[in-house]
This record gives sequence, C-alpha cells and structure tokens, in this order.
Amino acid sequence: MTRKFGGRLYQMFFKSYTEKVWGMPCRDISADWAAQRIKGLSLIKAAAAALRPPRRSPKAGDGDRAEVIKTLITSFRYPRHGPGMLWEAAAARIQERGGRLHLGTRVSGLERTTKGKWRVTLRTTEGNERCQEVDQLISSAPLSWLVTQLQPSLPAAALEAARALRYRDFLTVALILRTPSSFPDNWLYIHDPKLQVGRIQNFGNWSPEMLADPAMACYGMEYFCDSREALWKSSDSALIAMATRELLSLGLAQEGDVIDGAVVRQSRAYPVYDDAYTERRNTIRAALNDHCPGLHVMGRNGMHQYNNQDHSMMTAMLTVRNILAGEQLYDVWQVNQDAEYIEAGPSGSNTASAADPTSADRGA
Repeated sequence: MTRKFGGRLYQMFFKSYTEKVWGMPCRDISADWAAQRIKGLSLIKAAAAALRPPRRSPKAGDGDRAEVIKTLITSFRYPRHGPGMLWEAAAARIQERGGRLHLGTRVSGLERTTKGKWRVTLRTTEGNERCQEVDQLISSAPLSWLVTQLQPSLPAAALEAARALRYRDFLTVALILRTPSSFPDNWLYIHDPKLQVGRIQNFGNWSPEMLADPAMACYGMEYFCDSREALWKSSDSALIAMATRELLSLGLAQEGDVIDGAVVRQSRAYPVYDDAYTERRNTIRAALNDHCPGLHVMGRNGMHQYNNQDHSMMTAMLTVRNILAGEQLYDVWQVNQDAEYIEAGPSGSNTASAADPTSADRGA
C-alpha cells in the first residue's frame, strides 16, 4: 500500500480501517489480502477517477471494458429488496425442479462409508435426527468446522491446521431515523480510530424499496469484533445506544432523530488472512484431495477465502460443472486469486478461464 500510494494515504485511508476489520496490526496481515483488493489500481488512476468520474459504468460487450478498473465502477445491479431475493428465487427454482430444502436443520455428522458414499446426519430444531446418503457432497460450512467433523478423521496435521484457522465476527446495528437520508452514498468507511464503527450502510440508497417509509432513513452501523469480546456480548439496547452516539458524533444525525434499532450478529463472517493461513489451508486442501473424494468445498467460509458474493457464487457454479463433467475442468481455488484480473482485467480474457466459465462457452 505504501509503495503504491505513499505513507500518508496509507495512514489515512488504509491502516485504521483495516485494523478495525481484522483486529490486529497490519504488519501481521498477509499481503495476499491487500493485493487481492487493490492490485491494478494506482494513485494516478484513482486520482483521475476522482477528478473526472465516468458518467456510467460500461456494460458487458462495451469495447472500452478493458479500460475499467473494477474498484472504480460506479454503477451495478442490486436486488430491489436486497440480496435475499437471490436466495428466495434459488429456493423456488430448486423446488420447482423437484429438489428438497431442509430448513431449520443442522448437519451433525459427516461420514465416508465403505461403499464410497457420504452419510450426512441431520438434526432438526426439534431434536429429531435422521441420516441421508449422497454420492456428491458440497459444503459451504466453515472449513475449520468441516474438517473436525469428518469421519474417518483426517490426518493430525489437517486437524491441527483447521483448528488454527481464525475468523472475525461481524454485527450490524440498524438504526431507523425519523428524517430522510443525510448523505448520498451507499456506504461510508469510517477511518477514525476513536470510533468503533467501521462502515455505515445507507440502505435506502441501495434501493428505495428497502425502506418502509421514503421519508425516513435506515443506516446499518457495522462493527467487526470477536465473539469472545465484550462488544459481541453486549445487549442489543447497549449496542443501539452506542451506535446512536457514534452516528451523532459523525454529524450524520441530530439528537432525537433515531427512533428505533435492531441488531444482527454474524459469526465467522471474515476468514482471517494471517501469516500462516496459506500454509494451513494448503495442508487441509491436500488432506481433502487425498481422503475425501466426492466432497467439494465452496464459498467464503467453505474455502476460507475472502471472496465477494459474486466470487463465492462462481465457486459454486464451477463446482457443479466439475461434478457434471466427472472431472476437474476448473480449479475453484483460483477464483479471485488472480487479483489483477478481478480488479483490472478485461472480462472474459483467456487468462481468466478458471474464474470465468463463460469464456469456455462463448462458441456454443
């Protein structure tokens, strides 16, 4: 970051926010994370975009697509009622095609049988338990949890590596204001180290339909923490009061504007990229390849890989293509690893074949 943007900008716009997210000094964070996020972006390009922002983001097929740095894209599609619409539509499609969804159900056991199948033990919220055998098993569960549940057990080195994987937990305090939005952005990053809030979502600016009343506003005050910390264990009322104080201190609301709030906690939201994560993950990958045929991991938690939502969805789609083909056509671990492609590369370039399955389909 310092080499690309200089020490002053690193101190102002990277260091404090990054340390809020990860809960440790930047020197202890793997360089992979920063490279994945900013490779392809330079100070000159960032300054040019700030001084003369593009009037629109190019659409697929535009000839100047290769000139766009994806970090600087200014428009994109967003579900009218939020990303949950994606999964509601997916659930409906699965059921239309005869698939079954087991809601309110947890996996309590995973066993490789002598016949080469996977026996999955399921437990409902009522405590009922049953088993189901499958030929292919796809997991998006946290990699650290998955490895410790497998039977027969993986080698000791893989179990030790899994237990050492680290996560950051995340909570959102949604504040409802009696007044309309006071800023035009979708989100704000809060760098001030004196404040605990790391980012503020402006839900009404994502989509007006996410507000029950257009005359009001709803801000998501986002906090990064550890489930063992006092912040995570605080009561909802205490968190709403703290988030309200911090919103007022930023000048984004006035006393009395906040009329209600709610807290949403998400454990294991961010896989930590510390100095040892690559070695640990490689140990686990090797053990899964050697001992777990028919088991596939995908998604941010499933791979312990800090992918965005679209990248996580891509790992799932490529996994399914591999299963249907009966061979590994795509290396799903390479999705979002080529940071230059993800941030600045042309869509569908030959170098992105592992990350862009459509590049293999365009002749059809």
